[in-house]
Amino acid sequence: MAGPSTALSPVIAASTHWLARAYPGGESNTVAHTLAELQARQAVTVAAWLRYPTEIDAALVAIAGPGGSAILDWKAGSEPEDEFADGEGWRTWVDEVVVSWAACLLADPLLARRGVDAVVAALPVPDQRPRPHSRRAATTGMPAEFRRLLQPDPRDREAAALLRHPDLLEPIAAMHRDTLLYLLDAEQERAPLAA
Repeated sequence: MAGPSTALSPVIAASTHWLARAYPGGESNTVAHTLAELQARQAVTVAAWLRYPTEIDAALVAIAGPGGSAILDWKAGSEPEDEFADGEGWRTWVDEVVVSWAACLLADPLLARRGVDAVVAALPVPDQRPRPHSRRAATTGMPAEFRRLLQPDPRDREAAALLRHPDLLEPIAAMHRDTLLYLLDAEQERAPLAA
């Protein structure tokens, strides 16, 4: 698992920025905006690590590029006035699949848990040297760095009302949901009930 590969940093940053702009949590200088962006970043990080599971995958996407945000912009109705304007270059680092998977994770807490569990299971075992304990007690088995994705508190939920709304996310989440369900072996849970 690539995990914290720095090669994925531009993809994670741009994809997070896209989600935070398409489904804003408030004005950019507010706490709500920051809380929504933190949740988007955690979902995008999990999605990116699932999408690019090895160091080689991460290096290849850094060389070839992830594809950009054009289709996402069109689907979400958030097309820029001029995508070639100064300051819009970040859009080329947006990964459509990563954003779609992150939308799935944000809209479905059970799928988010599966995604985080898959990422954690694939990360290499850390060395056994003693580490300082976190001041905040993590929920059993849950990495603290994904707490806002897996267990948002009331402020997180309020800040990310648009970002976590299943109906609003559906056009983006539906783009690549089937692949994520297959990857996480969650297809049976999402199968429609037989009449």
